[in-house]
Amino acid sequence: MEQTEQHTISVENLKRVVATKIDNVLSFSPSQLVLAYAGGRIVITGTDLKITAFSGQSGQFSAVGAIGGVRYVGKGATLKQKLFR
Repeated sequence: MEQTEQHTISVENLKRVVATKIDNVLSFSPSQLVLAYAGGRIVITGTDLKITAFSGQSGQFSAVGAIGGVRYVGKGATLKQKLFR
């Protein structure tokens, strides 16, 4: 099994999400944020989502809004698995 660099993600009162070791923000909209990290992707869904901070150098990320869910998608997932999870 491949070792990935450890990171953290926390959701505070379903209104704020904070993550570490984020490599990039792949896409963002008021209803979905897609983040890249060493192990694949993190998909955050909700409403009125807004990125409040992101540093590509430190990997620190935070966003606010009504958080509906957080899902991990591994690097080896097929297109079908990515769409229908």
